[in-house]
Amino acid sequence: MEILDKSIRNLKGIGEKKESLLNNLGIKTIKDLIYYFPVNYENRKKFVNIVDIREDELVSIRARVKSKPSIYRPRRNMSIIKIAVEDGTDTAYLTFFNQNYRFNQFNIGDEIYISGKAKVRGLLKEFNSPIVSKKLGGNTGIGKINPIYSLTKGISNSELKKFIKEGLKYREEIKDIPIEIKREYDLLDIDKAIEIVHFPEDRENYIKARNTIAFNELLELQLSLLILKNRRITNSANIVFPNRSYLEEFKSGLEFKLTNAQIRVIEEIEKDMESDRQMNRLVQGDVGSGKTIIAVYSLLKTIKSGYQGVMMAPTEILARQHYNSLKRELEKYDIEIGLLISNLKASEKKRTIENIKSGDIDIVIGTHAVIEDDIEFYRLGLVITDEQHRFGVNQRAKLSNKGRNPDILVMTATPIPRTLALIVYGDLDISIIDEMPPGRKEIKTYGRRYNSRRDIYDFVQKQIKNGRQAYVVCPLVEDSDIMNLKSVESVYKELKENYKSLRIEMLHGRMNGVEKDDIMIRFKDREIDILVSTTVIEVGVDVPNANIMVIENSERFGLAQLHQLRGRVGRGKYQSYCILLTENRSQISTERIKIMQKTNDGFIVSEKDLELRGPGEFFGLRQHGVPELKLAKLPRDLNILSKVQILTMDIMKEDPYLNSKKYNRLKEIVNKKILL
Repeated sequence: MEILDKSIRNLKGIGEKKESLLNNLGIKTIKDLIYYFPVNYENRKKFVNIVDIREDELVSIRARVKSKPSIYRPRRNMSIIKIAVEDGTDTAYLTFFNQNYRFNQFNIGDEIYISGKAKVRGLLKEFNSPIVSKKLGGNTGIGKINPIYSLTKGISNSELKKFIKEGLKYREEIKDIPIEIKREYDLLDIDKAIEIVHFPEDRENYIKARNTIAFNELLELQLSLLILKNRRITNSANIVFPNRSYLEEFKSGLEFKLTNAQIRVIEEIEKDMESDRQMNRLVQGDVGSGKTIIAVYSLLKTIKSGYQGVMMAPTEILARQHYNSLKRELEKYDIEIGLLISNLKASEKKRTIENIKSGDIDIVIGTHAVIEDDIEFYRLGLVITDEQHRFGVNQRAKLSNKGRNPDILVMTATPIPRTLALIVYGDLDISIIDEMPPGRKEIKTYGRRYNSRRDIYDFVQKQIKNGRQAYVVCPLVEDSDIMNLKSVESVYKELKENYKSLRIEMLHGRMNGVEKDDIMIRFKDREIDILVSTTVIEVGVDVPNANIMVIENSERFGLAQLHQLRGRVGRGKYQSYCILLTENRSQISTERIKIMQKTNDGFIVSEKDLELRGPGEFFGLRQHGVPELKLAKLPRDLNILSKVQILTMDIMKEDPYLNSKKYNRLKEIVNKKILL
């Protein structure tokens, strides 16, 4: 095992208790510790004269102790120590609470260094609990730029800084990219860059070090994904589907007309399926753009060519919806479709598994149940994953391994900015459905404060009396003592009391699959007027009659999620509304509401979401199997990404598997990535 992969317990000062606390921060190995970068910095290099101190400005001063410390005891178990200091320009006072050792720490005339934020009241200048030292540097960081880390209870910033310094003793073990690349792009050695980001001397060096690490991260990730893509393209055992289209026959049996965008994407998929390389294609389309029918046609071509197909959805509700859609659309083709979810009876599940293995089932629709070890396919030709952002690369690979290099189609209704898609789905070809079916009315979106909440629900009641239905989404299942937010249970109770004539139900993730399915089916069948829910309905059953979406505490959701929730309505012929309730007046909350009111285009929303929150939060959770970017951020680092993408393409043309001596180091780095 390489030293960097060893446990942090191997470092001085880290015992069992500290190891457990560091594990809470995601720090398990020495490498994790080295790459645990500061979230902020305090500049303790800025020295000023006492006379020039300004209110709440973080400064350092060099001063002498002016008089003997005084101690006050305003109440039991409370002591306040004050020390007067001077520097020849003015006097300041240092105040310490319950730090009795300070009383005898300094003598009159001692020269000391002080860092902190001062309170200025008229001519009085006072530091509350400042950092004080008799010398520069050391653990106090006075005279330096001091890193600030994200912490957990039980570990202080100075402790973590000390541990990181221990870890940095092994920084030279970090594998670096080729020296030719570093020279061409004016990059630092990676070990030097990491040390500087933790303990920068000045802004200029910090920027260069940060950019070096960002460049390395993006280069390693892009190379990993492109090598995956090359392996797929050159694999000789791929399925080649017959060069025959069933599109005209398929279109003639539909009750609606396909859009030009849908036809274009189908043709891209057909070309992939008929080629001698494995298809790995991402289909992006906004909510309601018609991705499912593209999946249906792809599965039809698969079955007509003598293979089986499988489609994996993130929830049982969505799996059942796809199952019913496919049964309806493929009814006339004599195709056997099976449903595989955790909630099946044991006997039914056993029979379904046997029929998949024997080939008696042509298409399997399911949840994570389809990637369980006991599932075997007779002749798997096509794998489709829906709402891919909820699955990881490893899960996609596990499903793919159920066959001999089956073609893979990945679908998402979460529009992803192209710049981010190139990173997260860099091993996939991308198709975009950029056209909505005709006749869809634009959803009207409004941001409202809670003082108009009663009026909003009266409007909801009026719409329901006209035959419509409504969703109400809350951030919590039940009330919390910690967070003052609306919960499903409290809003459900409130609406039941105030609107007795309406049929109201609640839905949340703590319910079992049968309960959730039953409620969604009843809502679809118009047996429920208002469904009060958590975001479990973000991906759910189509209910064309539902035309109102009320989102309580909308500031608690990201833009992309708000757009997904809004997409639950606007699916029928009726004018639909999305109402965002909030009392939060922060700049980011206000900006989100403005964007939602301004556009219904998911791709514009996703770009804005990326700008506001960055890629780390964009998906809500880190992708399983996608290496985490520690310092690289989009869109801030688009200029670095552009350089990296040009470089990776050049490297791939020159040496697609990094086999040459020139790229030995890069190959070692890439082979360490989780993706490989």
